[in-house]
Amino acid sequence: MIANIFQRKSVMAMLLVVLLGVVWMGCSTTVKERQPGQPLGEATGGVKAEVEKTGKYYFDDVVVPSELNYKPKKSFVYETAGFKAGIMYFSKWRLDVDSLIDFFNYHMEKDNWKRVNSFRGKESIINFSKPDKACVIKIVEKWYGSTVVEIRVGPLGEKKM
Repeated sequence: MIANIFQRKSVMAMLLVVLLGVVWMGCSTTVKERQPGQPLGEATGGVKAEVEKTGKYYFDDVVVPSELNYKPKKSFVYETAGFKAGIMYFSKWRLDVDSLIDFFNYHMEKDNWKRVNSFRGKESIINFSKPDKACVIKIVEKWYGSTVVEIRVGPLGEKKM
């Protein structure tokens, strides 16, 4: 009797492990990115596909992959007549961080941002600047498989007259 109960529990545990493995593999994804020297149309499926796969949230010159899920409750944007600043949060399960970093490097450079520096690790940080503003992109891989992206845009400093 005890052996029969143990056998049933081990079969249930095995099925649970297999099911979790299938779900974990099914949630994996990567951000499609252009390889150096590859034309834009080949990497993204054309200009129309690029527009559909990226989005701009509040900041016209910061492009975000459409795979990322925007978190409006954690985000905030301050806007005046001449400037926008704020923090935007995004997340996604099982995202390839290296391709995400490549995505931001490519698109930020395309929108005339200059990369100041970057740090890679469990928490990756990329700093960009323009003459009047700065952008910090922080990418964190959580232990349970989620990737969190934090984008901060703010003024670089006051211009002296």
